[in-house]
Amino acid sequence: MKQLTKAEEEIMQVLWSIEKGNVKDIIHVLPEPKPAYNTVSTIVRILESKGFVDYEKQGKGHIYFPLVQKQDYSNQSINTLVDNYFQGSFKSMVSFFVKKNDVDLKDMEAILKEINKKDA
Repeated sequence: MKQLTKAEEEIMQVLWSIEKGNVKDIIHVLPEPKPAYNTVSTIVRILESKGFVDYEKQGKGHIYFPLVQKQDYSNQSINTLVDNYFQGSFKSMVSFFVKKNDVDLKDMEAILKEINKKDA
């Protein structure tokens, strides 16, 4: 799966939230300042060429929808982050965030509970 640019990911976040929509629907959800119609249309077509979205014809326009699920892209992005910055070690990544972001005991306990659920 290809990595998305920041702009492409922003459009995908909108499509994941609205599930289906035309370019105007996407623009409506985007924060101010709103990008130009042609800009969003171009990004959507790039996403289509990358295999992230497809469309249904509706009248003269298109209704776009995601082909890649948010969870699948998130998993791939996290794995890429771990591989590229933490030598493939989730332990190193967690250790980094604990040291740099002052993770409190309550958060660590919640993380451990999730890990224990997975092992059970």
